[in-house]
Amino acid sequence: MDRLRTKLRTETGTVVGLIPSRKIKTPAARNRATSFNPKTFLARNGHGKTTLRAPRKHLIFSQGDEANAVFYVQMGRVKLTVLSRKGEQEAVVAILDPGDFFGEGCLSGQPAYMATATAIEASMIMRIDKTTMVRVLNSEASFTQLFMAYLLSRNVRTQDDLVVHLFNSVEKRLARVLLILARYGKDGMPEVAIQKISQDTLAEMVGTTRSRVSSFLNKFKKLGFITYNGKMEVHSSLLNIVLHD
Repeated sequence: MDRLRTKLRTETGTVVGLIPSRKIKTPAARNRATSFNPKTFLARNGHGKTTLRAPRKHLIFSQGDEANAVFYVQMGRVKLTVLSRKGEQEAVVAILDPGDFFGEGCLSGQPAYMATATAIEASMIMRIDKTTMVRVLNSEASFTQLFMAYLLSRNVRTQDDLVVHLFNSVEKRLARVLLILARYGKDGMPEVAIQKISQDTLAEMVGTTRSRVSSFLNKFKKLGFITYNGKMEVHSSLLNIVLHD
């Protein structure tokens, strides 16, 4: 057998019929493999991709609509809400910022969207057809890494949210929501203004009534944790509420 391998060995060192030959990429093929940029892909229209300009309160999709695309927030903010089966209660399950994906349940065979997506400020949203998303995930490793990193970070966030709702008081939950909306810790700024958001929406996010949200907001204002100057400004000192036992 060793003699046979030697006899069949070619000048390139490949054993014909016994060892599969390695494909040698041409310069053009190498350029195609390395030229894909996930950020460029998510910023430009193209085959299977469309940019949606969504004004404030624009409905992107409704709970129960056919799940046939993944969405990416380019600019603005989007809220995801879920309506109870009887249609009596609505809860905000997420506030999405630029760089966030949503509607990805279609990739796992989900036939319909489980939540309603609404722009809470003027936004730009990239809509990516399911078939296009699957193709890119299967062919572009850099995009797959970016998407998986997002899913993992959101999974951690979801677990944190569950623990907070189970064990924290309404006051702490509200403080945490305000800090998240202010993107506390993301850009190093000690004070960040929150885009206009209603107390009803805050109540839905926290899981309480509007009156209780109003009461705690007044308390935070008196303590100097938040200020109003056209917009609500959240101070880093609000973290004391979250950390206090």
